[in-house]
Amino acid sequence: MDLLKKIAACLYEAGVRFRHFLFDVGILKSEKFDIPIVCVGNITVGGTGKTPSAEMIIGYMLQTHNVALLSRGYGRKTKGYREVTSEDSYRDVGDEPLQIKFKFPSAVVVVCENRREGVRRIMAEHPEVNLIVMDDGFQHRYVEPKVNVVVVDSSQKPVEQDHMLPYGRLRDVRNSLDRAHYFLVTKCSDSMSPIQRRLFLKELKRIAYQKVYFMRYETLAIQPVFPNMAKPEIPNLSEVIAMSGIGNPDHFIRSLRLHYRVVDELTFDDHHIYKVRDTKTMIAMLEKHPEAYIVTTEKDAVKMFSSKKMPEAVCRRLYYIPVRMTYIEESDKDFLQNLEKDVKRN
Repeated sequence: MDLLKKIAACLYEAGVRFRHFLFDVGILKSEKFDIPIVCVGNITVGGTGKTPSAEMIIGYMLQTHNVALLSRGYGRKTKGYREVTSEDSYRDVGDEPLQIKFKFPSAVVVVCENRREGVRRIMAEHPEVNLIVMDDGFQHRYVEPKVNVVVVDSSQKPVEQDHMLPYGRLRDVRNSLDRAHYFLVTKCSDSMSPIQRRLFLKELKRIAYQKVYFMRYETLAIQPVFPNMAKPEIPNLSEVIAMSGIGNPDHFIRSLRLHYRVVDELTFDDHHIYKVRDTKTMIAMLEKHPEAYIVTTEKDAVKMFSSKKMPEAVCRRLYYIPVRMTYIEESDKDFLQNLEKDVKRN
């Protein structure tokens, strides 16, 4: 099986390199736009922290810009250009775009698998927008962003030691990182040593203008998914069932264990679409652990909140933990300020 995966990985890498070659020599065209575009992406599969990174950028830039988020809306059942509203279902627009619309209602949030069409429609239909944040478009290349922000998961194997899909987690070649302007190394621990930081700097920063920032997830106060039906908070050391449908749930579960007793886990694939059978599983787990609460991620909470058939027994015991990105000690802390300067620079 490993041999087959290695062969498939070699073929996949050859295809990726050939596609980059076509862009590099101009056979495939990258299009520039008059509006500044900040691309937030990565070169690995799994949850590296792109959505919290995009939220951090959007929240800061909304202070001085009219911001639009452009995403392909991974996992949605619809096609084409669609503007996201807070009344939409995650099945129609994708879980992450809906989460961002809930969090930043003043931002324009659009899903469109054709990124060039998406940019054109935003510019035509929202002339007030003067900054586009493009989610997960680093490999796209049909749109040439003004700034590339690449997110790297510190808890995973270093890029230099990883392999292309399906043998490893890389979905792009290592040399693509040369197109990055900023690297956000996420999920760092406060105890990250100077040697560990230097290793990331050596691996990632190969061009003088590139900058590397070290970030951690800060968990905020736990929130009920259905505030009108549940207590506003649950006590520390309560029994909880950790439920998640994200790319890499390890950090989420570890953060729960710091404050609660995790008595069971319910783990789904990234962008999981919740069905009736999943609700039945939740009820069965709550019956098995009558003192426990279900605690999920912010992305999963968006799906739960938009569900019209969530049983009351689950609603009363369903919570989520919001997270935000903050810098670790000893990291430079001027990422957003430098990014704003780049956005404004002609």
